[in-house]
Amino acid sequence: MKALVIDDSRVMRRIVGGQLRGLGFSVVEAGNGQEAMEVLAEQDEGGAVDLACVDWNMPVMDGLSFVTAVRARKEWRGVTLMMVTTESERDQIVRALAAGAHEYLIKPFTPDALRDKLALLGLLPDEEPL
Repeated sequence: MKALVIDDSRVMRRIVGGQLRGLGFSVVEAGNGQEAMEVLAEQDEGGAVDLACVDWNMPVMDGLSFVTAVRARKEWRGVTLMMVTTESERDQIVRALAAGAHEYLIKPFTPDALRDKLALLGLLPDEEPL
């Protein structure tokens, strides 16, 4: 499975990407939503992205705009979108889910919290089915 980590913080991309790699994902990264759109377009040719972990607050294109743009593209509707952000207000969570995000993980988070969200989404590639 392939994951796209979208965050303007290189450190956060490294943290989230490292945890995903530990769970069996191959990982590609983007520093903002616009860059992520370009990565998705490139990945269409070389293996589709299964999961995108999306920060909310980024320059150029923020996470909510990215989620909305991805959901508008028929060819990317199969990408699971999970917000991974410091935005913790109920209104923000509702807006992201209404725009098409599947899950919402609030920073800071533990590796177990990320694993639990992926389990809820059925996205743990290294585990045997029960």
